[in-house]
Amino acid sequence: MKETFITIARFPYSTEAQIAKGRLEADGIDVFLRDNLTIDTDPLVSQAIGGVKLKVLAKDEEKARAILKSIKAYSVDNDGHPIVCPNCKGEHIEMYTTINSFKSLMSFLIGLLFFTLPFSARYQYKCEDCNTEFPIKD
Repeated sequence: MKETFITIARFPYSTEAQIAKGRLEADGIDVFLRDNLTIDTDPLVSQAIGGVKLKVLAKDEEKARAILKSIKAYSVDNDGHPIVCPNCKGEHIEMYTTINSFKSLMSFLIGLLFFTLPFSARYQYKCEDCNTEFPIKD
């Protein structure tokens, strides 16, 4: 049987991938990172090339996914309680930013033009269990 590596996770930057790699290696799983040196050289290409790929041997895929799922941090509210999906009541919620208004678009363009962080961003949440996207009301 040919031993091949399978991508089980992608990370925007190599620091996050290195942490996951260390955790998997501590459990005896062979891990390979792909595109980490490219992204370390030029972080702006991360989105274009699909981030740093975390690869494990095909025979270790299930075990590695279980370990990554057990250490993954999900979104919490201001009091530290898990955010709950309004559709399925699941707690596997991820936060992401989105550009869906003129104000956030202008903020993004000004940040891009002057190499600064955006001063206005919209946040959405997505449930990993049912793929429902929803905003959090303050």
